[in-house]
Amino acid sequence: MGLREAGMTTAEYAVGTIAAAAFAAVLIAIVRSDAVRSALTSIITTALSTTG
Repeated sequence: MGLREAGMTTAEYAVGTIAAAAFAAVLIAIVRSDAVRSALTSIITTALSTTG
């Protein structure tokens, strides 16, 4: 691998950044949905109320 191939180019950084931002937006939309929110609340409530 030559020196020019050692890192990502600016275009690759831009595409990677856009992809990461899109993925984050999808995750935020999923977590904010009522079904997922109620499921997470149920899991956390069950975990905190369990006595071992």
